[in-house]
Amino acid sequence: MPVYNFKKMAPVPSAVDLVDIVLTRTQRRTPTVVHPGYKITRIRNFYMRKIKFTQQTISDRLTAMLADFPRLSDIHPFYSDLCNTLYDRDHYKLALGQINTAKQLVDSVARDMIRMVKYGDSLYRCKCLKRAALGRMCTILKRQKASLSYLEEVRKHMSRLPALDPNTRTLLMCGLPNVGKSSFMNKITRANVDVQPYAFTTKSLFVGHTDYKYLRWQVIDTPGILDHPLEQRNTIEMQAITALAHLTCSVLYFMDISEQCGYTIEAQCNLFRSIQPLFANKQLVMVINKIDAQPWETLHTTHKTMIEELLKESGPNTSMHMMSNITEEGVSAVKNHACDKLLAARVDSRVSGNKVEGVMNRLQVAYPTARDGVTREAFIPESVVQERKANGGVVEKKVKSRAGYAPTVDDGSENEEDETPLESEDDMMDGAGTTATAAGRKKTARELMWENGGPGVWAPDYREQYDLNDPEWRFDAIPQILDGKNIADYVDPDIDAKLQLLEEEEEQLAKEYDAANMEKMDDDESLTEMETAQVAEIRDRVKIARTYKERSGGRNRPALPREIRGRVKDCHDDGAKLSATAIEKRMAKVGVDASAMLERGRKRERDDPRREKRRLGRKGGDDATMDDAAPAEGEGNTDEAMKDGRGQSKGAIKKARKERELSVRRENSQARSHSRPQKPSEMGVRDESMARIAKEVEKKGQKRWFGGSGEGDHTKAVHLVKWMNTGKKRNGTNYCR
Repeated sequence: MPVYNFKKMAPVPSAVDLVDIVLTRTQRRTPTVVHPGYKITRIRNFYMRKIKFTQQTISDRLTAMLADFPRLSDIHPFYSDLCNTLYDRDHYKLALGQINTAKQLVDSVARDMIRMVKYGDSLYRCKCLKRAALGRMCTILKRQKASLSYLEEVRKHMSRLPALDPNTRTLLMCGLPNVGKSSFMNKITRANVDVQPYAFTTKSLFVGHTDYKYLRWQVIDTPGILDHPLEQRNTIEMQAITALAHLTCSVLYFMDISEQCGYTIEAQCNLFRSIQPLFANKQLVMVINKIDAQPWETLHTTHKTMIEELLKESGPNTSMHMMSNITEEGVSAVKNHACDKLLAARVDSRVSGNKVEGVMNRLQVAYPTARDGVTREAFIPESVVQERKANGGVVEKKVKSRAGYAPTVDDGSENEEDETPLESEDDMMDGAGTTATAAGRKKTARELMWENGGPGVWAPDYREQYDLNDPEWRFDAIPQILDGKNIADYVDPDIDAKLQLLEEEEEQLAKEYDAANMEKMDDDESLTEMETAQVAEIRDRVKIARTYKERSGGRNRPALPREIRGRVKDCHDDGAKLSATAIEKRMAKVGVDASAMLERGRKRERDDPRREKRRLGRKGGDDATMDDAAPAEGEGNTDEAMKDGRGQSKGAIKKARKERELSVRRENSQARSHSRPQKPSEMGVRDESMARIAKEVEKKGQKRWFGGSGEGDHTKAVHLVKWMNTGKKRNGTNYCR
C-alpha cells in the first residue's frame, strides 16, 4: 500500500468563499435576537459569543488546511524533492507560513476585541465592536487570496500524483526519449501508458504493478532524459532524476541500437556516463532494445565495443540483456532477471545488517547423528514383491480411467511404451471399455455414473457403505422420532382404506337424504309446479350456504353480532341499504312473501318509546327557542331594549339560539344504553358550560410557556428598523452583514 495518499486532501476555498462560509456559519449557529432592554451582561455575552465563534471557525478551517498539506521535512526525501521540482519548495513554504500567520492574527484580533466588549456600556457600542472584530478578521482572510489560490492549485496537482510507495520492491526504467520504456511497461503490467512515435510522450511518472514469485512489484516509467548539465534540465527531466536519486530499486537503462529514436549510440552512451553516479548501490540492467530492427549480431563492431566497455566500467552490479517489444523476444527474461537481482540484493542487505544477529540467536538447526552402523534399506511390502514376480519383474503402471474427461496432449505421452490402444471416449461412457473388465476389478462410481446417464442423472447410493450390525438394515427407512417416540409406531397402516370407506359411506347417506326429501316433496300435492321449483331452489341455496360456511376458509371469519348484522356496510351501495324495498326484493328472490314482516317492522317502529321521546324533545327545543326569541312583557320591543343598554343584539340572540338548539340535539341523539364518547380533555366534566370554563383555565395556564420566543430562536420578527426603511433609497448595493 502507498505510504502517502494525497487524494484525501480537502479542497481549499478561495478568500471570498472562505469569508462567506465563516459568516454564514456564524449567523446560523449563534443567537440572532437581542434587545436594548436586556441586561448589559446579557448583551455583552451575546456579542462576545459571536466574536468567539467566528474566531474558532476560522481557526479550525486554517488548522485543517495546514494539517492536510504535508511538511516537506517530515516526508520521504523522494516526495520532498519531487514537490521542490514541481511546486518550488520556497513558494510552498511561504504560502503555508502566511496561512499560519493569518490564523495567529485572527486569534489576536478576537482576543483584543473580546476584552473591549467586556467593558461595553450599551448595545450600540457592543454591536460596533462586534462589527469591527468581524470586519478585521475578514480583511485578514481576504489578504490571503494569492496564497489560498496557489495552495488549491498545488492540491489539485498533488491529488493527481501516482500512488507510489518508496519502500517496496521497484523496477525503474530510464533512458533517452522514445527508446521503448513505455512499451515495455505496457507489456509487463496492466498499465496503459500512451505510446507515440515522438519524443517526450511521457511527461510525468507512471506507476504499474506486476507479479513475480507470488510477490507484488512496482514498475515506474520515467520521462526521457537528455544529455546536458543538471542546471539546464527542465521539470519533466528532473522527475526522472529525483526518482533515480531517492528510490531503492532495480534500474533498467534502455538503449536503442537501431537508432530509430533519433539519437545515436554514442549519445546514449554519453547519457549513461553522465547519470552513472545515480546508479550507485543499485542493481543495474542494461537493456538492448529493438533487436528486431537491428540484431545484435549484425551490429557494427565499433558500437559493440563501445557498449561492452560501458558495461565493464559500470561495475559488477551491471548486466546486459537484449529484447524486442514488437516480437516480445526477451521481455519476460528481462523482467525476471531484474526482479531476481533486486531480491538477492535485498536479502544480502538484510543479512549484512545488525538485525540478523538478534534473529539468528533465536534459531536452532538440528542435525541428526547416526545411532549405530546398521544400514537400513527401503521397505517394500510383500504384496508388491509378489506382483513384480508375477509380471516378470515389471511394475504394472495403473491406468487412470478417462471416462468423462476430454482427451489431452498428455494422454499419448503417458502410454508411448504401451502398445495397447487407448479406449475411445464413447466406449468409456458406454461402459464397454476394457479398463475395469480386463483387470477384473470393480467399476468406480464415476464409471457407473457415465454408464447411467452422466452427472445430474445418476448418483451413487451411499447406503451401501453403511456399517451396521446387520447388513440387511442398510436400506431400511430411517425412522422419524418425535419426543423420543417413533412416529411409525402410532400410524395405522390401514388408515387410507378406512378413510376411503368413510367417504363412500358419507356420499351414500347424502344421496339417501336427498332422495327422501324429493319423495316428501312429491307426496305434497298442495304445491304447484312453480312452488315446487322454488322450494327446490331454496333448498339448493341453503345447501350451498351450509357448504360455504363449513369450508376451512370460512372458519377464520368472526361472526357479526345481531345488533349490527343488518347495518349499512357502504353508503354508496344501494343494495346494501336495509330499506323496505331492498328487503322485499331479497325475499322475493328466494320465493318468500315479506309483506307481513315489513308491516310488523313498521308497527314496532311506531311504538318505539325512544323515537317518541326524540320527537318530543325536538319539538320542545323549538318552542323554547321561540320563547327565548320573543320579547318579555313590559320590556317593550327589542330596539328599545338595545337603546337602554339592558337588551341583547340580534347577533347575540341568534348565537344563543343556535347553541341551545345544537345542545338539545346532541343530548337527545344519545341513547341511554350507549355511553357518550368523550375526548381526553372532557373526562370528568359535567356539561358543556363546565367544559368551556375548563378550557379557559387551561388557556390562561399556557400563556406563560406557549409561543414564548428567546434569543436562541432563528425567526425574525416583523419589526422594521427605522434607519433602513425611511428616507430615499440611493442607488447601490443594500448588502449588509
